[in-house]
Amino acid sequence: MATATNRVLRVALRGDSILTHPRFNKGTGFTSSERRAFGLAGRLPHRINTLEDQCIRAYDQLCGRQQPIRKNTFLQSLKDQNWVLYYALLSRHLKELIPIIYTPTQGDAIANYSHLFRRSEGLYLTFADQDTMEEDFLEQTKGRDIQLFVVSDSEAILGIGDQGVGGIGIATAKSAIYTLLGGIDPSKSMSVVLDVGTDNESLLSDELYVGWSNRRVRGKAYDRFVDKFVQLVRKHHPHSLLHFEDFGVNNAQRLLDIYRDKHAVFNDDVQGTGAVTLAALMSAVGVTKSKLSEQRIVVYGAGTAGLGITKQLRDGMSSIDALSTEEANKRFYLIDRFGLVKESLGSNKIRPALREFVRPNAEWADVPTNAEGEIGLLDVIRKVRPTVLIGCSTHAGAFTEEVIKEMARGTERPIIFPLSNPTRLVEVTPEQANAWTNGKALMATGSPFPPCKMPNGKLYEIAECNNALIYPGLGFGAMITQARKLSDTMIIAGAQKLASLSPALTDPDSALLPDFAHAREVNTEVAVAVAEQAIEEGEAGVDWDKEEVRDRIAERQWIAEYPDYVFDPRGEH
Repeated sequence: MATATNRVLRVALRGDSILTHPRFNKGTGFTSSERRAFGLAGRLPHRINTLEDQCIRAYDQLCGRQQPIRKNTFLQSLKDQNWVLYYALLSRHLKELIPIIYTPTQGDAIANYSHLFRRSEGLYLTFADQDTMEEDFLEQTKGRDIQLFVVSDSEAILGIGDQGVGGIGIATAKSAIYTLLGGIDPSKSMSVVLDVGTDNESLLSDELYVGWSNRRVRGKAYDRFVDKFVQLVRKHHPHSLLHFEDFGVNNAQRLLDIYRDKHAVFNDDVQGTGAVTLAALMSAVGVTKSKLSEQRIVVYGAGTAGLGITKQLRDGMSSIDALSTEEANKRFYLIDRFGLVKESLGSNKIRPALREFVRPNAEWADVPTNAEGEIGLLDVIRKVRPTVLIGCSTHAGAFTEEVIKEMARGTERPIIFPLSNPTRLVEVTPEQANAWTNGKALMATGSPFPPCKMPNGKLYEIAECNNALIYPGLGFGAMITQARKLSDTMIIAGAQKLASLSPALTDPDSALLPDFAHAREVNTEVAVAVAEQAIEEGEAGVDWDKEEVRDRIAERQWIAEYPDYVFDPRGEH
């Protein structure tokens, strides 16, 4: 499709074949000469529309649907018909429509996937058919230049849990955002669901469920199935990026650790969430004139996202402030469902992945516990006097007035990031945190919130810690350089670039992160930083220099515009 250097495309399809192919279809946008060349003159009404005309019509049709889920299904239908129009429409109404095609509305679409099902999209690899996995894989990928695979096993979807085969919906949504905000050609990406069954009782008992209706496969059989898929990606598309999405807490970090040094892999729930949070925190410490390494950080919710954030912030301290890993670990206090993660909880209550952040019992001898020996959030706040409080627990209202006021007593500008999604599960609303700290809190949230009024009458814009501000750029930077892996230092380079674009660095009362309306431009800058870092540290598989990166990215970013078509029987199809 169209890029800055590719405005003419040779296409082999004609008639209904080109009209029903979403990659090539222009609808009423085909020119007079194209209509003649491709046998469309009698298949389309007379008037030729511009892409802008089509966007106006499509937006009018969209606005006729009142419910978000209806808007979601309309946009999915549009995507099935015409890629360029779909992405052009989204780009013109970015802030309004991202919540429709992604969180929170896409979560509803995924939960109802089998009942809304009309047309398949992506690659479905099922445990029951693993013997033919390579054949099924090649049926969709052979001969294609796939640069991005987005894969989910659907166990932990958008805060709504195990959704079985419906997880293809999160893979397609993430792929769409890579295109919309990163500029990745949609014909070069593949969305994949690994259908290993489901433990969701409502799906197992649903006669209309379209996935493999069996209990979720676990253990060695699961690992072999996942590995078989990964090895196919490595064998047939060695320079691609493999993006893991919404894997369960017992698999997300583990699979990332297994494959991160063997292929360019990325887990958005672990690394993307951590990277955008690191950028927001770097902006906040810029406002407070302090350092990352000087922060005392309480993380409430030590699941996949919480641990990913903790490790990314820890690595940021080590990379930026030259702190040892051991010293950086001491800056964190993790709280999960058993309270503060400390030695006395024992191995039964502490996951292996949390062990390097376990607090020693001796430092908590003077703090009261409950009957099970657990220490809660408020007592941790009183003891630690943290500068940063991060929530990723989906425990609505967990940051009570007492908790927030106690934190404000311990630091001049408390940094409070309630990141849980969706909005109804947030630990504290920005309005509450602002009121309870007398306007002193520096805030970022996981969902969009309206501005808060400061005591001086000014409005404080709430930064949205949305992964989409960074992961498309991280991915594009790795892909364009054919990076052998997406290293921690490449991710930190992207986070530093995002932080440098913070409005708060010029006005402390502004948002800690750029407005989402500028997400495409922001991700381009992130991609440049990541690509330059890949070249600098020798991970790139290309032979060009750092000075060429910006021009190379500009040349290869996909644009939602119609190229000119020339009919060629040997052209693309």
